[in-house]
Amino acid sequence: MRQLPIYSVETEEKKVAISFDAAAGADDTDQLIEILGKHNVKGTFFLCGCWIRNHPEAVKKLYEAGHEIANHGNTHADMIKMDEAGMEREIMDTHEEIKKLLGIEMTLFRPPYGSYNDQVIQTTRRLGYEAVQWDVDSLDWKEQGLEPMIRQVLDNKNLRNGSIMLFHNNAKYTAAGLDRILTGLEEKGYTVVPVSELLLEGEYTIDHAGRQYPTTPTK
Repeated sequence: MRQLPIYSVETEEKKVAISFDAAAGADDTDQLIEILGKHNVKGTFFLCGCWIRNHPEAVKKLYEAGHEIANHGNTHADMIKMDEAGMEREIMDTHEEIKKLLGIEMTLFRPPYGSYNDQVIQTTRRLGYEAVQWDVDSLDWKEQGLEPMIRQVLDNKNLRNGSIMLFHNNAKYTAAGLDRILTGLEEKGYTVVPVSELLLEGEYTIDHAGRQYPTTPTK
């Protein structure tokens, strides 16, 4: 059976998660923290090792503001082109960077480019991580304009309870549109939580679309 990461979570609660991938600049860090704080929202930041080394103070700011710190590999390389040892290095080098900087053990991993195969997922889980993707893509990296990005999220056909949204920390319009996106989500009745708060604990299954379901106990 094909190994899948988690794209979304089955839940009756009107909860969604917001996530940011960080592999490039850090100019918008303070603004993102400010806007998320204004809405009392904690996000999940998937950080590359190269970004951590270049912007250690930004990492500390995110962590001290209460945001979830997660793993996005070390060099933002496509992991399906590596052997298992290479995959392990990509994950664990970043794990050790954060452990050294913040003293925490990360548990969530997002493969760069969203690129994975069975071995990537198996290696991720063997190392004690959960592999997490997204089902609502802001497409902020395409830089198509402020309004298109906002509508891409709020009018997304996949947006529902348990959705995981993808943004990039330094895309052109992300910080400018985040306040309106969070307001729009609130108006739709959603509570925005970190990814780990959305994920199910205990036994679960993942369907063909990557949606995480609780395993029904046998009677």
